[in-house]
Amino acid sequence: MPAEFNLDQALLEITDKEGTSTWTIRDAVEGVQIFGGIGSGKTSGSGRMLALKFLSHGFGGLVLTAKPDEKEMWQEYCRLARRENDLVIIEPGGNQYFNFLDYELGDNGNKSFTENIVQVLKTVIRAGEEKSSGRSDDQFWETALDMLIFNVIDLCMLAYGRVSIQAMYDIVLSAPKQDTTQLQASQQSQSPAKPFDRAMAAAQGVVDKQIMDWIATLTNEERKKYNDAELFEKHALERFSDARLLRFIDQFFLENYKNLSDKTRSIIEFTFLGFLFRLLKEPFNSIFCSKPSTVTPEDSLKGKIIILNFPVKRYHKVGRDIQIMFKYIWQRTMENRDVHINGRPVFLWADEAQNFLHEHDAEYQATARSSRISTVYISQNLPNYHACMGGDKSEYRVKSFLGTLGTKIFHANADIETNMYASSLIGEAYSEDHSRQIQVGHDVGISKGVSYKLEKMVRPEEFVRLKTGGARNNKVVTGIMHIQGNSFANKFNHKEMRFRQDYSL
Repeated sequence: MPAEFNLDQALLEITDKEGTSTWTIRDAVEGVQIFGGIGSGKTSGSGRMLALKFLSHGFGGLVLTAKPDEKEMWQEYCRLARRENDLVIIEPGGNQYFNFLDYELGDNGNKSFTENIVQVLKTVIRAGEEKSSGRSDDQFWETALDMLIFNVIDLCMLAYGRVSIQAMYDIVLSAPKQDTTQLQASQQSQSPAKPFDRAMAAAQGVVDKQIMDWIATLTNEERKKYNDAELFEKHALERFSDARLLRFIDQFFLENYKNLSDKTRSIIEFTFLGFLFRLLKEPFNSIFCSKPSTVTPEDSLKGKIIILNFPVKRYHKVGRDIQIMFKYIWQRTMENRDVHINGRPVFLWADEAQNFLHEHDAEYQATARSSRISTVYISQNLPNYHACMGGDKSEYRVKSFLGTLGTKIFHANADIETNMYASSLIGEAYSEDHSRQIQVGHDVGISKGVSYKLEKMVRPEEFVRLKTGGARNNKVVTGIMHIQGNSFANKFNHKEMRFRQDYSL
């Protein structure tokens, strides 16, 4: 593989009677969106060609899967590109693991762990929610969920120095509820302490030890100053960040969270617990939560192609959730790398991409070029994206997201909205309108005129007639490719392209 990567290296050379134009790595890292109806050849045509071009030029990557046959398809691609040794498949029954909690903890101790893992959990949970524009209390639910996740993770870290899915799940289930304090106190001597109580006791023990070690260093004179309990508590809170953290946790659970109404609390709890519960089940717990990592996102920077073989069609919501989780962590890792040290381009590949969208996609895609990430999203039509970015503002979110993808390929499609979008994106041009008038009377005369009018360069109905491959089309798929900024040899930003379904390097 090349030691250095030139962004102006051509991936495609497009030759026609007007000349030759190129589509480069620079174009690739500006993002690609492929649209096409069912059976249009979007995956087997332009998708196949781009995948093989990326592999042959040394890209690393991450592949998300929606359909059960995608693993075999990528195995074939890697074989054709002689990249079999770079293929890493995370799947049930396999021998590859990624412990996302340990990965997020990293070498930073607990300094940034809480914020990182909260963002991961929130992103996955919110990606699975159905957005509703009519709710006036959306911000309340989001804030309440944030606070619960933050305090549960902080309590785990303070008490045990680590976080586990089981510990978080147990703490949320056993957190105190309204009017249960006396009942819990009466039962405490008769039954083992609940997970929440054990965690609070362990956290208190950590803080007490810090304070006792500090007291042991004080002189007799200094100790006398702290005979005032109120003054002692003030100084301890100022001196020890863990003491302040424990107070915040105590206030949240015993004053705020405990006093929520049963209905409100149950909504917040089940939103959080629903995701944790799925991660507690096998094989997902072993692959993503309990065993040491054998693969990390950084492996893509070494040229590895990571496939998450949890197709949504087979594993449904849990397959979708864990892929969004890995994708989000992978995106952050790729964004944080120093391209001057490692300039290898990488790709993020998602067929049926509407399954894997999250709220930060547009934000990360906006900086993907500088991070040398080529995002390739394949979907049937615009309504798929609108359905996943629901609410009154879905139109603007979809437009914002699509605006960050510099190359768009439109295959045969029967969806009116997608075809109208493609036609409008390509734009209009002036065409000559020739008129002819014949006058009959005493004198016969003929007059001719030329006027100019704006017309769609590609009308919406033309996308319906594009070739869809297969035997009747000699395995040829056609699509209209649009590139922002650069133009083809024909001086336009769009061109009808031919893609072979049996394309090989």
